[in-house]
Amino acid sequence: MSQAAEGVFAIHKPPAITSAQVVRDLQKAFNPSELFAPWLANEKANRDREKSHQKNRRRDKRLQVKIGHGGTLDPLATGVLIIGVGKGTKHLQNFLMCTKAYEATLLFGAATDTYDVQGNLLSKAPYSHVTREKVEEALAAFRGRIMQRPPIYSALRIQGKHFYEYAREGKELPVEIQERPVTVEELEITEWLEPGSHDYKWPTEEAMQEEKEVAEKVLHLAQNGADASAEQSTDNQTSPAGTKRKRPPAYVEGDLIYDISRVGKRQEKDSDVVMSGGLLATSEDEPQETSAKEEQTAATTNQEPSTVEITITEENSPSTTAAQPPPLDPKPSTHSTSPTTAAGPPAVKLRMTVTSGFYVRSLCHDLGKAVGSLGIMAELVRTRQGEFELGKNALEYEDLEKGEGVWGPQVKAMLEGWQAKVERVESGVMGGEGGEGGERGLG
Repeated sequence: MSQAAEGVFAIHKPPAITSAQVVRDLQKAFNPSELFAPWLANEKANRDREKSHQKNRRRDKRLQVKIGHGGTLDPLATGVLIIGVGKGTKHLQNFLMCTKAYEATLLFGAATDTYDVQGNLLSKAPYSHVTREKVEEALAAFRGRIMQRPPIYSALRIQGKHFYEYAREGKELPVEIQERPVTVEELEITEWLEPGSHDYKWPTEEAMQEEKEVAEKVLHLAQNGADASAEQSTDNQTSPAGTKRKRPPAYVEGDLIYDISRVGKRQEKDSDVVMSGGLLATSEDEPQETSAKEEQTAATTNQEPSTVEITITEENSPSTTAAQPPPLDPKPSTHSTSPTTAAGPPAVKLRMTVTSGFYVRSLCHDLGKAVGSLGIMAELVRTRQGEFELGKNALEYEDLEKGEGVWGPQVKAMLEGWQAKVERVESGVMGGEGGEGGERGLG
């Protein structure tokens, strides 16, 4: 058989598309290519030797390059997405455990159901008292070994049911979402954005009432008259008035549930993906898509409310020696609106290196509360995962459109480099139990 190109490489995922769509785009480019013709020939020969019962068990009988991703990026996020080709897909699970580096932007003063700007508003809080110094002080408690609570709108399960399914049905979780130990190796501010110096804005759609009620209990975000009255005010961020809306259909992307109406109609069903890595939900978890445009509510604004109450409760976390997140300000509602708040809330850019299981969205949510306000993630870039790093050894997405003459040599070099490292690990030259090989996902 001919030497087949297979292994692991990284691609720079752009915003506004899912990780599954990246896999489909790669298949579209790889299937007719010269680089992967030997792999397809070998795969066809292997299938021809299969017995009839083996062929019948094969779900996808199409002959195309086997591709998967290791570690989903939300549609909002950009950056390093690990791709496995052929036998390389067997190594993808290892990348879920490796160290990752992120650059994120946190916008203060609001909370959403998804903990980011693509979600629906749950609550708003004062932010004029939030300064760089106060955020710097709060960051200290988020470094090292800490306990972190996953977002309620995640694809994690309780009693066989997704967290987000309870929220969408307006039901309380049967048990409280448990905090989990995670490690933050590095966490620092790279830029402070004063009100009016940036274009980040709160979302304009509000969560449905039953979702707010669930969030009030689960996230401890109490709604009060001042918060409600603030939602009626307007400033330079307006949108057309609308009527009461219904929750749009949704699909699962990695650890987060997304409204179809926000990210656009998906071009193909997930069944079109040969392999989607370890994190993408199966088709049975995904409601049917729709292209119908849902009605939107009247806009809410980034004008700071005069008061808002956040209920503080003592959490019962699992027994651990990990550090606990900072105590929340029990009275973040005493800050009155000042003339500067007309410019909107401040924001902060953060850089971090974290271990497996860490949610950047949860950090933004928790840090906002820790400084006596609220917070949502406005932007996210994964700059590194394992040994793959942006600007160093990750294929730029736009190179796919430039043809095999551009992306072919790059992908070939990365796959050959990967195969060489795997051979060294297997021969005992490098790596070992708990060593560099495991850290970098080499198996």
